[in-house]
Amino acid sequence: MSALQIIDDWYGSAAIDYEDAWALQREIHAQRAADEIPDTALFLEHPPVFTAGRRTEPHERPFDGTPVVDVDRGGKITFHGPGQLVGYPITKLPSHVLVVDYVRRVEEALIRAAADLGVVTGRVHGRSGVWLAATAGRPERKVGAIGIRVSRGVTMHGFSLNADVDLAYYERFVPCGIADAGVTSLSAELGRDVTVPEAAAAVAPHLGELLEWQPYTPSPDVVHDDHPVVPVLGLGAGAQA
Repeated sequence: MSALQIIDDWYGSAAIDYEDAWALQREIHAQRAADEIPDTALFLEHPPVFTAGRRTEPHERPFDGTPVVDVDRGGKITFHGPGQLVGYPITKLPSHVLVVDYVRRVEEALIRAAADLGVVTGRVHGRSGVWLAATAGRPERKVGAIGIRVSRGVTMHGFSLNADVDLAYYERFVPCGIADAGVTSLSAELGRDVTVPEAAAAVAPHLGELLEWQPYTPSPDVVHDDHPVVPVLGLGAGAQA
């Protein structure tokens, strides 16, 4: 199987508008479904934008003037903007790979990348994404989100990893519909600037390895006792959190 091809032409001042990137995804998705190209991931930044998945409720939308785009993935609403690595793996799933396994592999790539940068993260049972454990005076905090769609056996949409994003944007809505947890960034946790290219360089080798579909040992979950388990819904057609 060909190695994952990563295209990363859209950082900083070259950040790509969400809808332009969505159109590019659809183009590459069609090429991958037709076996015209190998598995390909787009690594990029977006100008500030909220994207609303199919389960977004009207009251969950922000009204601060930032664009809101309705998208064809599962889940609720989330934010993309400068300082956040966004990755769109467009990969053909082998027949033996379930969608939930794909989601867990993307999570694992982010967990391993964060560890390489010095931040210990993991999964929270019942919630997709990448989390830091609760600490004294601070709740569990999400640093990476997953939101996917699978069509014709090929994935699109993907993940975001907060490198040095402006966390004030997350005060304008309830991220992913989860009100009893926080949001953070690698920079906030480490006390130093982590750039998007630095985060991308950490993620790329792990994502490439995990999407070779070999067996792997998952990282430990984040231990939590203070909130109810929330089922992860919609993984058959797309999920986001």
